[in-house]
Amino acid sequence: MAVTVSEYEKVFIQELRDMPKEYLPNLLEIVHIFKESVHLRPAKESFRQGWREAKKGQIYPVSELWEGISAE
Repeated sequence: MAVTVSEYEKVFIQELRDMPKEYLPNLLEIVHIFKESVHLRPAKESFRQGWREAKKGQIYPVSELWEGISAE
């Protein structure tokens, strides 16, 4: 069964309403941290960071980057 965004919103809003008010500041901080952790930076910014790291010699062989990762 697929859940639409509006259904998630309804459940989330109900959870907020049921939450004791003194917990809301902490919950808001958790939401902010989560949002920052999953937010993708623009490609231009990611490239610039990668270029700075490469110029500093912070590079690794591709074989090392794939160590421990199984394609299967």
